[in-house]
Amino acid sequence: MYNLDGECLTDESINHFKSITVMRVYQTNEIKNIALVGSAGSGKTTLAESMLFEAGLIKRRGSIEAKNTVSDYFPVEQEYGYSVFPTVFHVEWNNKKLNIIDCPGADDFIGGAITALNVTDEAVILINGQYGPEVGTQNVFRYTEKLKKPVIFLINQLDSDKCDFDAIINNMKEIYGPKCVQIQYPINTGSDFNSLIDVLLMKKFTWKPEGGTPTVEDIPAEEMDKAMELHKKLVETAAENDESLMEKFFESETLTEDEMREGIRKGLITRSIFPIFCVCAGKDMGVRRLMEFLGNVVPFVGEMPKVHNSRGEEVAPNSNGPQSIYFFKTGMEPHIGEVSYFKVMSGSVKSGDDLTNSDRGSKERIGQIYACAGANRVPVDQLNAGDIGCTVKLKDVKTGNTLNGKDVEQRFDFIKYPNSKYSRAIKAVNSAEMEKLMAALLKMRQEDPTWIVEQSKELRQTIVHGQGEFHLRTLKWRLENNEKLAVKFEEPKIPYRETITKQARADYRHKKQSGGAGQFGEVHLIVEPYAEGMPDPTVYKFNGQEFKMNIKSKEEVDLAWGGKLVFINSVVGGAIDLRFIPAILKGVMDCMEHGPLTGSYARDVRVVVYDGKMHPVDSNELSFTLAARHAFADAFKLAGPKILEPIYDLEVYVPSDYMGDVMSDLQGRRALIMGMDSEAGYQKLAAKIPLKELANYSISLSSLTGGRASFTTKFASYELVPNELQTKLIAEHETELKEEED
Repeated sequence: MYNLDGECLTDESINHFKSITVMRVYQTNEIKNIALVGSAGSGKTTLAESMLFEAGLIKRRGSIEAKNTVSDYFPVEQEYGYSVFPTVFHVEWNNKKLNIIDCPGADDFIGGAITALNVTDEAVILINGQYGPEVGTQNVFRYTEKLKKPVIFLINQLDSDKCDFDAIINNMKEIYGPKCVQIQYPINTGSDFNSLIDVLLMKKFTWKPEGGTPTVEDIPAEEMDKAMELHKKLVETAAENDESLMEKFFESETLTEDEMREGIRKGLITRSIFPIFCVCAGKDMGVRRLMEFLGNVVPFVGEMPKVHNSRGEEVAPNSNGPQSIYFFKTGMEPHIGEVSYFKVMSGSVKSGDDLTNSDRGSKERIGQIYACAGANRVPVDQLNAGDIGCTVKLKDVKTGNTLNGKDVEQRFDFIKYPNSKYSRAIKAVNSAEMEKLMAALLKMRQEDPTWIVEQSKELRQTIVHGQGEFHLRTLKWRLENNEKLAVKFEEPKIPYRETITKQARADYRHKKQSGGAGQFGEVHLIVEPYAEGMPDPTVYKFNGQEFKMNIKSKEEVDLAWGGKLVFINSVVGGAIDLRFIPAILKGVMDCMEHGPLTGSYARDVRVVVYDGKMHPVDSNELSFTLAARHAFADAFKLAGPKILEPIYDLEVYVPSDYMGDVMSDLQGRRALIMGMDSEAGYQKLAAKIPLKELANYSISLSSLTGGRASFTTKFASYELVPNELQTKLIAEHETELKEEED
């Protein structure tokens, strides 16, 4: 076994790891890739520990409390007692290789689960036996649905006194329907849990207090009726996935164990069946049986639907195909730097291979390749199509890059992450360390692509976006403890917009004489609100005076910050030379970029320049730029100016018990409730809400619901702010300007 520095681990440092030599090479039809997902606290890391123990990779099981598990080995994870990053490991089981990714459960770290679900082929969704399906369960299930991944449900923590197994099963069937089929059920739950009935094998499994290898017995008479009823349901469901099995079922009303496994396997591939297993991972009860099922029944890599490259072409996991590997995760390890995790999409990869980075155009030589084992790694000579591994010390490979062999041109970009939910402006306490801070943030984003770093020219802030308050709190912890950078968070400014609601006219003369050549430019213009498709102007009336338009040219500018500026030149009689028109447009754009009310971007305005004056000697481009800027600002303030604020579509998934509290909170945030619906046992509430009111929403929602709700947001539109808020924003901006002048 080797550590991440490439050094052989000593007996003391290896602690619970067994000595391992170079692994054998597994073929594509011997590889299975599995994601462990579920709500926070459902026991994924504890299950991973028991799986490694059962497979003989560790001598004793660690615990989250002791901070010595194979997963959750980063300092920030040990500090908070939560999984922050997905941990990749493998087990060898019955001559098969199971690559397993233990995913974070907290909604703030959903990016890790999404990454894992995209590069694995099956999802084992853990359910906390104390609570049953939770919002986090729903979230990950939704992703498996979207990605068409097979699902196995695993009810854990059966030793909890709060566990009501029958209620959980009923709840699951209400949510997921008749596809949920029990493979197992416990005879008792609570502190005396130690046995379960397996209706696939039709056997009773019983464990001693230390767990591990069970005693296997015939089903007792008092359980036989229930077991037979569930067995028949399982046989029927398995048969439905294969015509020949269905025919046999009709003839004999039964199937052999092997036939049932085949039917279940085919049903998993098509998501026609969601098998339900039982474990107590903390006591290592039921884990070995689960692993047998994973090894014997779940589909191999090659049996799953093909992945598509960025050109939309199917790429089969063929070891003899073109050489192509995709890097889905980067880990930043002490003393070694970047550890790059990859999946072999096609062909095979060996140490020393020379490949080309299709995203960056650079050449890359692969060093030693490894099978993953949490913070450790096992050397391998070769990894074939469908397999997952890691390597270190690559020159120019980032998360999401594809490396190809000679004459191969493939890229993969199939992982799509959700929009951010929580944002904070960040800066170094010591301003001299801002460059160091940016480098650290960009490096950390390689580990978690759902951390988004934005340097906002508009807001003059560096903003980090994440999935929640806890998500960004871990970022801050790592910056301060790992990078030794003192940072502080502030509430980000809101990207307001300014616009107008009526027509207005203004003119401005810029005149400056300071010896030698002077400056002179005079601009007369009209502004009005712009709406898509509105006809060109022909005449305007102001104070009883009529202004006829004779359009010489028109320019439509799609503004980088949204909306449009329509600029019309209607100057006649040579009052302003054509060569000064671009300078006038520049002056207008300058003022649009620093709106007259609050300094925010202006949008959706039509400007008509209809007259002006120039001087044969003193007129120049700067003069007309300045004149246009002042004329536009004056007209804008007369045209019923309004401030717009960003409005977001909000969807909240919440248990029914908390719906009243959540709705009351939203109404206090100026949200407009758009509708309510029931989805998979939870209430889904749709609303439109101003971005300003979302600033601390993740904290509030978690507090209101005990962390049992989740939400998604998506930008919808810009809408007028209430008058009282507009007055306040304008006053705040005027105060800021005075402070800057002082």
